[in-house]
Amino acid sequence: MAYRKLGKTTGQRRAMLRSIVTSLLKHGRIRTTEARAKELTAIAEKMITLGKQGDLAARRRSRAYLLDEEVVKNLFDTIGPKYADRQGGYTRTMKVGFRRGDAATMVIVELV
Repeated sequence: MAYRKLGKTTGQRRAMLRSIVTSLLKHGRIRTTEARAKELTAIAEKMITLGKQGDLAARRRSRAYLLDEEVVKNLFDTIGPKYADRQGGYTRTMKVGFRRGDAATMVIVELV
């Protein structure tokens, strides 16, 4: 799924992406690096599209990816219907500066 390696092995990268997508859907906004955000947005858009579909198969696919059952419930009950008339572009990325330790570009990713 990911095209950037992000300095991690495949298993670590998948676990990290699952975790940050779950956090984004849970909190509505997260702060991360720009490279991670670019990978995150593609996956989050797909999860929200599943939430819009609302059928059992979509619920099972999202449950297989997301780490928290409450987030899946929120995705299908609140987030999916909220974007029912929108044809994509569910996330917004805003640059907020550089990380102090290694000067990586930091961004805030939020649901529109």
